[in-house]
Order: sequence, then structure tokens, then C-alpha cells
Amino acid sequence: MKKYLVIGNPIEHSLSPKLHNYWIKKNNINAIYEKKLLEEKEIKSVISDVRSKKISGINVTVPFKKVVIPFLDHLSSEAEETQSVNTIYLENNKIIGHNTDIAGFVLGIKSINYQVKNKNIFILGAGGVVPSIILALKQMGAAKIIVSNRTKEKAQDLKRLFPNLEILNWGDMADFNMIINATSIGLKNKDKINLEYKNIEPDKLFYDLIYNPVETNFLKNAKQMGNQTENGKMMFIYQAHQSFTIWHKIMPEIDEKVIKLLDV
Repeated sequence: MKKYLVIGNPIEHSLSPKLHNYWIKKNNINAIYEKKLLEEKEIKSVISDVRSKKISGINVTVPFKKVVIPFLDHLSSEAEETQSVNTIYLENNKIIGHNTDIAGFVLGIKSINYQVKNKNIFILGAGGVVPSIILALKQMGAAKIIVSNRTKEKAQDLKRLFPNLEILNWGDMADFNMIINATSIGLKNKDKINLEYKNIEPDKLFYDLIYNPVETNFLKNAKQMGNQTENGKMMFIYQAHQSFTIWHKIMPEIDEKVIKLLDV
């Protein structure tokens, strides 16, 4: 039986096993997908298990999307450009790092028929998935991308990859059409992002990359003020779909049952 993992810290909130194991069973694949809480010092060892074929594939989540790179043999062009890896596998005896977050975000936005072209996008956070979001937004023709992070230096580091970014101090407000929460603020029910919602004009899109819980306080408050809201569920499904296809050479079905499977 082949073994697949999602690694991260924290990891308990991840619904990756639920989704991948559903598709594995539906497609009669002899495999199991599990989640594993890791410390950074354990990464080298778990990736070496891919080379020895003890593990057939790994998904990578916070905070290891960049940390894994030195232990890989080759990066796909998407992973190279973003310096972010969320999918690892063995091909021709080389450990490959790929990034399916970019396609996952693009397909997730397309699924709600939102037009990014010529819009101003404000991103809260500068963590491992943010380079993928920025590249996806650039591909979709965003007019301006603004980033604000609690640690400003981390946001400024992104300018080395994407020189046209605008950087704002944490707590300052940008003029935006779409705002994306790419922080971990919201994973806990009490978490709140300090935004003056009443001062933001309605009819903006508030997008939270968090999908568990389904509705964070960021989305609840935005909805009360008349804004469109969307969580990261469809992005999550599409990035998983891409990983699954790479690993198993089978394109799994995304239907209502799959979408409802993740309602927790």
C-alpha cells in the first residue's frame, strides 16, 4: 500500500486526508493519506522517505512551504518562481517540488465567477502561500497588489520576488476591490483581525484562505456590512485535485458530494 502525507505545524485542522482518502477509495487505489505534525528538524528525514519510496508523496502546509526546498532535487517552474512548494513526489529517482496552490487559487476564483482583471487586491499576511497567490493574481491581470504583514520585513522580502508589490504597515488600510486573509488569524474561533469594517465601502470581495472553520470572524463581519465573502474551500479542493492527478495519474471528480464532504 502506498502512503501519502500532509506535513505542517499546526496540522490538526487539515482536511486533506478526508479529501484524498475519499478520492483514493472512489478510484480503487491501494493507498492511504495521513497528516503528520512535524518539527522543522524532522523535515530532512521525512523527505528522505520519499527517495527510499517509504512515502509516495507529500503535501506541505504552513510553515514549511519554503523550508523544504533545500532537501529537494528539482523545482517545477511554478515552485521556482514562488520559492514555495506544496507537493512533493519522486520522478526518475529525483525528488521534485511542485506548487499546485497557484492553479488552485486561479480555479477557485474562476469557480465563483469573480473577475480579478484590473482590480486592486489587498493581501493580509506574507507567509508560505502568499507568493503563490501573488503569482496567480498577476496571471489573472490584477491592476495592483498590496501586502501588509505583522512583521513588515517579511512583506518586504516578497518584493525581491515581485518588485511591483506595494507594502503597507500592519493596521493601515488600502483602497481595494478584494481583500485576502492569508494569515492564520481565524483558525481559532476567538481570532479577530482589527479592521474598521464600517469604514469600508460595501460590495467588496472578502476572501479567506482558511476553510476550517467555514466562516471566520473576518468573513462574518464583512458579510454583515454588505460584502461578498468566500472561504478557501474551492482553492483547497483544486490544489488537492492537482496534487492527486500528479501522484496517481488519475483526474478525480469534483462534484457536490466532494464539496459537501468538507463542510465541518
